Amino acid sequence: MTKQTILGRVTQLAKANINALLDQAEDPQKMLDQLIRDYTANISEAEQAVAATIGNLRLMEQDHREDVDAAREWGDKALAASRKADELRAAGSVAEADKFDNLAKVALGRQLQSEKEAKTAEPTIASQTVVVDKLKSGLDQMKSKLTELKSKRDELVARAKSAQAQNQMMDSVKNINVLDPTSELSRFEDKVRREEAKAMGKQELAASSLDAQFEQLDSLGDSAEVEARLAALKTAS
Repeated sequence: MTKQTILGRVTQLAKANINALLDQAEDPQKMLDQLIRDYTANISEAEQAVAATIGNLRLMEQDHREDVDAAREWGDKALAASRKADELRAAGSVAEADKFDNLAKVALGRQLQSEKEAKTAEPTIASQTVVVDKLKSGLDQMKSKLTELKSKRDELVARAKSAQAQNQMMDSVKNINVLDPTSELSRFEDKVRREEAKAMGKQELAASSLDAQFEQLDSLGDSAEVEARLAALKTAS
């Protein structure tokens, strides 16, 4: 996998619009579970690739430091050889002086080579540092998206369970209303009231009949009184 491919994948996944994906999903919970699995797998793959890229960058940085150190060391050796040559030439040992001057030239050549290698590596190190920074940023965004996905999944599951519980409760309430025992009590109360009304009617009817009998008795009493008074009149005459 090339660095550009890694960077492109990380950027694409990090910019994924979760809400849009959910709107298109027939089963959002399953969609989120699948996204979480995909994200986790891609993060793991990207982490390995990014780690390899970082490792290569660190090797280049190490090589660069070694080239810089080598250039400095060869410079020190060239200076030491040159000073030795000057001492020998001052002492009259021209041949020996030339020998150390030649050593100084060899050291200077090695120094120049090390400096060129260090300089050549610097642009590559700089560009790779930018790439690594982008990869790290992309990975951080992916991990943030993964956390967001998990949070959304947990929220969705909780809401689904709550909605299911509410629906079950409403169904139970509906069943209770259909089989409400108080409705049976109401019908029984109506029946009792009708029976009570019937009894009251009978009592009223019975009372009316009794009153009629007493009225009849009073009427008979009046007739007897009339007959008695009539007999008394006849006796008096």
